[in-house]
Amino acid sequence: MSISERDQQIRQTHAPLIQQTVKACLNADERERLDPMLQMAREQGWHELVRRIESILQGQRDESLLLNLDEEDRIIIESILQGLQNPETLPDSSVQADATVAAPGLAHMIHAASHGDNEALQTLGNMAEYMIQVPGDMRQLGGIINHLLQGERDPKVLCKGMGPSGEQLVLNILDELNQLSPQ
Repeated sequence: MSISERDQQIRQTHAPLIQQTVKACLNADERERLDPMLQMAREQGWHELVRRIESILQGQRDESLLLNLDEEDRIIIESILQGLQNPETLPDSSVQADATVAAPGLAHMIHAASHGDNEALQTLGNMAEYMIQVPGDMRQLGGIINHLLQGERDPKVLCKGMGPSGEQLVLNILDELNQLSPQ
């Protein structure tokens, strides 16, 4: 099965939630590690996603779980269901985002959110919440999204503490933002 780059990026962004949900389905002791993630998702307004995850935790596995979801929620639920059938399909949370794939999408969302697009702002907030749960550069990126929204463009400030792949991702995002709003 071929997964689009956009879908793969969504899967990678939400890998901790997807993986922990599958773990909790397979081992009830893992539920206590999932509950804070679900609470955070509720606080971010992802009530329908949490409701579907809770249905999965109660044993529901049919395709009706995918009905009437937005694209991002559908991809998350689909990934959980596939992971339950075949754990080899689970996204790897240790994989860093590909800068060439992630930068344009993130830059467009940052640009839109900083120009009043509430949906883009909410999506970025949700992404940042999950990113900070992933070790490494993704955690750092999740931590600087607010700075990017507030107009920070100094790579020395934004890349502080990042490895080479994280720095490249930030530089690519900055390049994209400069193209969207030339000074």
